[in-house]
Amino acid sequence: MKKLRALALLLFFVLLAGSPLLAQEAGAAADRAPLYKLSIIVGGAVITLAAAAGAFCQAKAISSACEGISRNPGSAPTIRFIMVFGLVLIETLVIYALLIAIVILMIQWGNYT
Repeated sequence: MKKLRALALLLFFVLLAGSPLLAQEAGAAADRAPLYKLSIIVGGAVITLAAAAGAFCQAKAISSACEGISRNPGSAPTIRFIMVFGLVLIETLVIYALLIAIVILMIQWGNYT
């Protein structure tokens, strides 16, 4: 019963949030709709590829650092510092891709055409 109540509450808030869309005129946004759909697809693709590449690079960096530490335990602090620094740089690139995706999605396409 709790799950059903939570689902009904979620559905209510989704419908409440979407109600301003029903007040819009159909012809006003029809000319910008294909461009907006394309921007959503491009924005989603950018962040998906960046997250996948970032995850792969982070996994490779951690794997290589663990291998280096196991071969030479004396240099563990240096390897650990370089690994953390590299992970920070990789994560920054993913955040930059997120910002680019947000910019792509938030451009007001109708004002520039």
